Amino acid sequence: MGQRERERRQAAQARLQAAGISPPRTSGGLGRNLGIGALVLVIALATGVYVLYQNYQEATVATYPVTRDGVVVRAGNQAAPVTVDLYEDYLCPACKQLESGVGNQLTTAVNEGKAKINYHHIVILDERSTPPGYSTRAGNAALCAADAGIFPAYHSRLYADQPAEGSAGKSVQELIALGTELGAKGDFAGCVTRQANSQAIADAIRAAVADPAVAPGGRFGTPTVMVDGVKMDLSNGNWLSKVTG
Repeated sequence: MGQRERERRQAAQARLQAAGISPPRTSGGLGRNLGIGALVLVIALATGVYVLYQNYQEATVATYPVTRDGVVVRAGNQAAPVTVDLYEDYLCPACKQLESGVGNQLTTAVNEGKAKINYHHIVILDERSTPPGYSTRAGNAALCAADAGIFPAYHSRLYADQPAEGSAGKSVQELIALGTELGAKGDFAGCVTRQANSQAIADAIRAAVADPAVAPGGRFGTPTVMVDGVKMDLSNGNWLSKVTG
């Protein structure tokens, strides 16, 4: 491991420790605190919940409005009766499973005005890429995509193209190329190149862990889903009915 990579890993660990979260173990499994969301998705897989929702082949096209508030992307009509808060890391395998399993249903609910979604960009897996940093790089690019008018499609593609843990993931230039392919407007390339949102994303974990509703007892993992302020048990497929009606 080179000196620069070692320093980046140490910086990532320091951010998590400052937020009161144990860094991920190197054994291939998420650490105790980071793995809660992943664990419930594994349970969902075992009980067939994920299989139940895995029956689509083509992504539903998002027609809803998108705005940005710091590291939060607000999707849908803000007068919608149901509010979903989704905390995610683009390198998180369980987040990809959630997106591929129920993403279409969530998009349809937002398109129809039944719900709105707040996408919270959280980084807890930066050191799981080699070299470290993909989670921040992808999260920053997704926020740039929100400013560039392509967030729904970009969000979906980041999960569809999710790299394996331990790999490098998309480079800055590859993230820019993806945005160009999807029709990004404005200074998308500059935003991605400057890592304009990277520090805000790094700081967001502290706010998440400090919220007892999101991280009861300081235990937090991705994905975390809140519906109208209540944390959902993702091993129970009934949670989706609260969103879709």
